[in-house]
Amino acid sequence: MPTARETFDSSIKDAVELLDHFNALNILPPPPNAEVLKRAGLIMACTAWETYVEDRVQEAVQQRLGEGNDSFQNRFVLRHLQMTLKQFNNPNTEKTYKLFSDFLGVDVTAGWQWNNYDSARARLELDALIKKRGEAVHRSKAPSAGVPAAHLIRKDELEKAIRFLKSLVEATEKVTKL
Repeated sequence: MPTARETFDSSIKDAVELLDHFNALNILPPPPNAEVLKRAGLIMACTAWETYVEDRVQEAVQQRLGEGNDSFQNRFVLRHLQMTLKQFNNPNTEKTYKLFSDFLGVDVTAGWQWNNYDSARARLELDALIKKRGEAVHRSKAPSAGVPAAHLIRKDELEKAIRFLKSLVEATEKVTKL
């Protein structure tokens, strides 16, 4: 069974491929429908993060509980985790912190530090990405006559988002190693 990290690495490739398709179509002037690839790329990148968080918590809880221990307490924790994960959407900083804190006793956000990111900046960046993901999912670009509206996400923003989420997963891995 693939690990959370392996699943993330595979899933984030979808966002990269969508960006590659956008780049292939991005001629001057770009076709009006090419913008959808950037929005879809952002959605896929954030979905890869969401899946990673869910899978990583499950892996770590299973490690803590150990194999073959089918006690009442273990079954209770696993049932509670599954119910929590069913309601776990839009994994912003607060929700991610709470999930790791409640089930593992770890402030995962404290370890979100790398290169030019400290924990506070990483939290702000994640929250901004999750907010933008919500806009991309729920707010399609309205057709307009005249001057086209600005795109929700620029190419360089999607590239940065993909790099950021890869680094965030790397930092999270370090914090959650048991």
